[in-house]
Amino acid sequence: MQGILLLDKPSGWTSFDVVNYVRRQVARAEHKPSRSIKVGHSGTLDPFATGLLIVLIGKNYTRQAAHFSGLDKVYEVKARLGIVSTTGDPEGQLRAVEGPEIDEAAVRAVLGGLTGVIAQTPPAYSAIKVGGQRAYKLARAGKSPVLPSRQVTVHSLIINQYTYPELQLTARVSSGTYIRSLVEVLGQRLGSGAYTTALRRTQIGSYSLSDAQGVNEITPLSVEAFLQSQ
Repeated sequence: MQGILLLDKPSGWTSFDVVNYVRRQVARAEHKPSRSIKVGHSGTLDPFATGLLIVLIGKNYTRQAAHFSGLDKVYEVKARLGIVSTTGDPEGQLRAVEGPEIDEAAVRAVLGGLTGVIAQTPPAYSAIKVGGQRAYKLARAGKSPVLPSRQVTVHSLIINQYTYPELQLTARVSSGTYIRSLVEVLGQRLGSGAYTTALRRTQIGSYSLSDAQGVNEITPLSVEAFLQSQ
């Protein structure tokens, strides 16, 4: 079995959870042991995040993971000003930041400064490896992993709705961009603090969430019918 699956990752699942689930369904469909099935994904989503995940099935597709991961992405973002999180998302420890209400003009001005080619430091709670270990594991152990900044491209940050302290955005970004970090920098520059409360990926390159299946729709009987070629 070879091809790609477009899946809508649910909140609470890791990207690896989705890969393992699909691997089991393919193994049952082909009556093979799970360990013999090649399955991968492109573009990790944090456990709290939802949305489009491209799952690659078969050696011909898993070897193309870097290509799929390198595609631009679109996210629907919900953020809250006036509070910071140790992880930049709802899973961290939250702390209120005292300060005045921020008007929309100020938010727009800061967002404008966050578009284009920018240097971004990945969050400590990320899957990037530091000295052979995942950064988030080091951070959870009380260590402070040093992550070098890197260039990413933020094509656009469009406000969909803003009523202080709640902000909703559509973010069009290059591969490797961390939305949590963008929101944290937004909060820092506003002096209010901010963290990402919800994140949903709606597009990877030309692939759209509207064409994705729910994870629970993938069964040994249905998996092959949902497969797409590149």
